[in-house]
Amino acid sequence: MITVTAPAKVNLHLEVLGLRSDGFHELAMVMQSIDLADRLSFQNTADAQLSLTCDDASLSVGDDNLILRAAQLLRDRSGFSELGASIHLEKRIPIGAGLAGGSSDGAAALVGLNALWGLGHSSADLERMAAELGSDMPFCVAGGCQLCFGRGEQLEAVPPTPQPLAVLLVKDPTVSVSTPWAYKRCRELNQSHYLADEAAFEQRRQALRSVDWLQPLRSELPPPLRNDLQEVVAPETAAVRSALDLLNSVPESLAVAMSGSGPSCFALFSDLESCRQAQDQLTPQLDRAGLKAWSCALRSDGVRIEA
Repeated sequence: MITVTAPAKVNLHLEVLGLRSDGFHELAMVMQSIDLADRLSFQNTADAQLSLTCDDASLSVGDDNLILRAAQLLRDRSGFSELGASIHLEKRIPIGAGLAGGSSDGAAALVGLNALWGLGHSSADLERMAAELGSDMPFCVAGGCQLCFGRGEQLEAVPPTPQPLAVLLVKDPTVSVSTPWAYKRCRELNQSHYLADEAAFEQRRQALRSVDWLQPLRSELPPPLRNDLQEVVAPETAAVRSALDLLNSVPESLAVAMSGSGPSCFALFSDLESCRQAQDQLTPQLDRAGLKAWSCALRSDGVRIEA
């Protein structure tokens, strides 16, 4: 049996640049892995069957799940149709939260089954396959801190921070936000301000590559945490506004933002201890607002096989 951890991510920067020729949005992002993680176990069956079970009954374990889609793609590329696996998912990352939980699980399937079946694909090979399945999936394979361009699948590694930075995540467990809706709404409201061509896109990419706060990430110069989707999601999602208000009320937080298309929001802290203290202080207000919270350290890697 092989076991793989699949960490969540937060967006330290999410800039919507404009529309691509394929209809997707062109993005300029900085994504960061955190140690809130799902856990996947893989067992070889060699019977051409791919099966998935999960400890969260609300999650589909059918062919629409990215784990099985990734497994099918990997097996198809292998040429060995008799390969099979029994997969179990221990779900810890909240579903529909803007934390790439589903993408990370799919990436974990590629990494875990590549090892289980002895296929020998490199990380670059797996990232290319991941890009066929989802925009966030290549990042989830690579992990750490990455500049993410294109749809999010074009990665440029950022040196890991030498500091023990942490984030306090906050989410209403009853609320989810549709990513397609968020981007559609962004287009409706902001298309007149979109950049028009590749030269303008590259200028913004280069500006992000050279920002001081990534050289490296550190508490002395915290990131401004831009998220263009927050501007369109927050006005229509009370849970996001409540989470942002509570996190902004903590004096020790370095910066506050929504992650991805939401509704998860987070505050950045200089270390895990101050993050946990803030969570303790906020617990009564979080409970009254129906919000759940997690204190998470930053991770320097993505999905990884457990030793």
